[in-house]
Formats: sequence, structure tokens, C-alpha cells
Amino acid sequence: MARHVIRPFEEADLPAAARLLAERHKEHRKRHPLLPADYEDEQLAVVEVTALWESESASGAVLTEANEVTGYVLGVPKAKSWGPNVWVEAAGHAVREPEHIRDLYAVAAAKWVDEGRTAHYALVPDDADLVDAWFRLGFGSQHAHAIQPAPSTPLVAPADLTVRRATRDDIAVLAELDLVLPLHQGRSPVFNAGELPTLEEALADWEESIDDQDYATFVAEYDGRVIGSSVGCSLEKSSAHSGLARPDNAGFLGFAAVLPEARGHGAGRALGEAVLQWAADTGYTSVVTDWRVTNLLSSRTWPRLGFQQTFYRLHRLIGF
Repeated sequence: MARHVIRPFEEADLPAAARLLAERHKEHRKRHPLLPADYEDEQLAVVEVTALWESESASGAVLTEANEVTGYVLGVPKAKSWGPNVWVEAAGHAVREPEHIRDLYAVAAAKWVDEGRTAHYALVPDDADLVDAWFRLGFGSQHAHAIQPAPSTPLVAPADLTVRRATRDDIAVLAELDLVLPLHQGRSPVFNAGELPTLEEALADWEESIDDQDYATFVAEYDGRVIGSSVGCSLEKSSAHSGLARPDNAGFLGFAAVLPEARGHGAGRALGEAVLQWAADTGYTSVVTDWRVTNLLSSRTWPRLGFQQTFYRLHRLIGF
């Protein structure tokens, strides 16, 4: 008799999946207590799994041992801009044994590929054994989610830099800086295929949004010239951080860029620290950010600033 059985995910599996998810989240919070405690409660965890299950074209698999569900995976398609995709979100998987995620994916992915969904993404907690199991399915690390407590002592920029709040007089350079990050990420080794805005679009956006009090925009000046910018806001403004990945009362470092010719003066770090200080002054308990791990600048700057990775966004492209 087989030690375990894998079958398609069904609506009746939602309570058992929620129990597994609550268990996984409780262990995750031992490493990152700033993550939301709510989802250690099965009644709240089931809300997250149910939302995925009720999404259009959701499908997955469960693993049972002695008639008990001990693992599940659930995938949901997103916008076409992600390719012919399916996503396993933070609430879309949990297993008692990390190795079993490989068996579950093998069953679920067969349906996804039959449907033509060959770009696969998974948001995985920073559990070394679980990440390793996903890696041994052909996934690689694409994106990092990270957190740190809001600072308790004031942060000071380097003496040769001035960091201040942006004004309408900065709109032209803010628009220019809006293009710096996507241009950088379109090059090696990131090769991001995202659409690049035009300078005219960026200018129009800043003309409309510069006075929006929901966002705190900072600029860094060196030798009297603005060379970089950063933006902070409530984490609730970010659709990429939700549910288990959205800490309570958290600020968000949503953007930072420095003109290429002006790098090396510490402006990136100073701009990140400006958002951290703003978050503390605003009363946020923690600050969250994320970055492409192939972006050599951000993947070095933000960990050095104190951010600790909480989730890995993994990616696999089928067929090559």
C-alpha cells in the first residue's frame, strides 16, 4: 500500500490546508516575529486559502497520509504581463515534510502545463529545507521580500550629502530618476522585461502626485545637485505584500534610485535610511521592502541596511 496519496485539491480540503498553513506560519514567525500573528489562527488562515481557491482557474493538489492531509499546493494565474503564468502565493502551499512539496508540484504542474501555463512562480518562506526542495524542482530565486524594525535612534546622512523632502521644484529630476530603476533592471544581469515608462509619462505622474500625503518622497543632494530619490508609504499601498507577508503597522520602502554617474557617494543607503526614519517618526513598527535578487545594487544595499529576507519569490520557466 502506498505510504501517501496525492490527488487534486478540493473545496473540502480548505480546513485541513488552513491547519497546515497556520502551523507553517507559526514556525516562520519564530524567525520573523514582526510578521502578522493573525494567521497562526486556523480560522484566519482558512480565509487566505479560500480566497486563492475561489480565484479564477485555481487548481492544485493535496497529499494524504493515513487519510490525513499533510501537504497541499494551490496555484492561481495572474495578469498576462507575467507570461503564461501560475502563482503559488504565500498561502498557496504548506507541507509537514519539505520533500513532499516536490511530489505535490509534480501533480499540480502537469495540469498547469497542459493548460499552457509554463511560467511558474512561488512565494516561499525562508525555510532552508523548503527552499531547497523548490530549488530541486528547477526553480531559482528571482525576488526577495524583507523586513526590519523601524529604527529607535535617529539616522544621520553622510556629511557631504543632503537628504530632504522633495518639492515641486524637483519634479524634472524625479521624473528622470523614475526611469533609472527600470533601465537598470532591463540590463544584465536582471534582464527584466517590464515596460519602460516615457519621460513625459513620468513628468505627468509627478505633476499629479507630488502633493499626495500618502507618500513620503525624499531626494539626496550632492554638491548642490539632486542625484537620487526614495519613496516611503504604508505597506497597505503595496499589492505585492498581502496576507501572511503583510506585517501589521508597517511602512514600505517602495522605490529608490540614484543617477548612474553619481553612485558611490552613499546616496542609496542615505535615501533608504530617510524612509526608515520617516517610518519611525510616523509611528510604524516595522519597514518592509523587496528587490530583484539579480539587481546587484539593491541586493547588496538593502541587507547592509538591516533588512532580513522573509520570503523568496522563486521562478521556473518550462520548456527550455
